[in-house]
Amino acid sequence: MAGAWYRRKHAVLLWILLCSGLAEALEPISTTIAAGIAVTGCYASYKKINCYFRECCQPDWISFNQIGLWVDLERRLFGQHLASRIILKAVNRFMNNDNPKKPLVLSLHGPAGTGKNFVSKMIAENIYKEGMDSKFVHFFIATHHFQHVSQIKTYKTQLKQWIKGNVSNCERSMFIFDEMDKMPPGLIDSIKPYLDYHHNVDGVSYRKAIFVFLSNAGGQRIVQTALEFWKAGRNREEIELRDLENTLSLSVFNDKSTGLWHSSLIDGYLVDFFVPFFPLEHKHVVQCALAEMEARGIKPDRSIADQVAKDFMDFPKSEKIFSGKAARQ
Repeated sequence: MAGAWYRRKHAVLLWILLCSGLAEALEPISTTIAAGIAVTGCYASYKKINCYFRECCQPDWISFNQIGLWVDLERRLFGQHLASRIILKAVNRFMNNDNPKKPLVLSLHGPAGTGKNFVSKMIAENIYKEGMDSKFVHFFIATHHFQHVSQIKTYKTQLKQWIKGNVSNCERSMFIFDEMDKMPPGLIDSIKPYLDYHHNVDGVSYRKAIFVFLSNAGGQRIVQTALEFWKAGRNREEIELRDLENTLSLSVFNDKSTGLWHSSLIDGYLVDFFVPFFPLEHKHVVQCALAEMEARGIKPDRSIADQVAKDFMDFPKSEKIFSGKAARQ
């Protein structure tokens, strides 16, 4: 604390000296011009110093860690070979493009406890220095922020204003919408112009923003595919995106109980990837338990992790090969 206080005091003193010196150096010039230049220079200096201590929309605070994301997906996400591959490719391509044609839009689908929120956190942590605590990362929960269907008109107005205001403040903003399957149908379509291929909308460019939708919708189809591969004696890692992508997007589009029902975002092909998250098998829950022990500074114990995994295996009722509980990813 003392060191941080000293550095801040030193920086502020330096700024004062810089500004006073700048004013004197410009004395031969007319007073009005000198004052204008001095103020501009001082403001730029102040802004730079301020961003040293506080989060700003600048590379010091927002910088993509490509290797970090790869390591996180490789070592901390279990049983999600497709999600890891798609997320890494999509985020890499988007963040390394200085002039994207549209925002990155990802729709993550699957049963509860399979890692959707966890992956969203990974993305944020490898782009923003402050991770999920960044003021440029915005998290919405449908059942909390949009719980009254009767107020959908108000929600639409508020959502558009909120996104416009935040992207105006920082073009590299990230928006995460959790529980999309419980969001009032039609609400998310209000932000369609911001997700489309527009250079700008009312003077604001949204092309460098990221939108992530999290949903349990389509989970039944994902589980069914995993079960079919298991019954056929095939490794789940053999499942390809083509085995699911079309049926997944169609099932979400036609599900009347979800926020993406007949959504223009799907109809207009504005969702870049529908990412399936599979139910966890015994070995994956073991990996989760061991990783959690290590993260908590506890010596990993395979026997305990194995017992935890056995307690988690509960569906389908006849086979009990998947975890229907929220295994911590």
